[in-house]
Amino acid sequence: MDKEIKTTELTIFGIVQGVGFRWATIQVAKEMGISGWVQNKPDGSVKIIAQGKPIPLAQFIMKIKNSPTPYAHIRSVSTKYITNPTLKGFNVKY
Repeated sequence: MDKEIKTTELTIFGIVQGVGFRWATIQVAKEMGISGWVQNKPDGSVKIIAQGKPIPLAQFIMKIKNSPTPYAHIRSVSTKYITNPTLKGFNVKY
């Protein structure tokens, strides 16, 4: 894996399910060249694994924190960098 590539795990809390959040996240990821996946969690949060070069990844995280859809209401975002194998594409994980 490219040493310049970083992987982050985001957990988004608030009104983020049933409002197009996963679809909008995929659109932002494609626009910024980010790989990974997005998943609704049973507790009502959304989990995102995102991988990319540091600057686009930081921009992606900022767009997610500012909500990629006007229908979501984000209360808080947990972010941590993780080690992960190389990912390709960006999808919904069920």
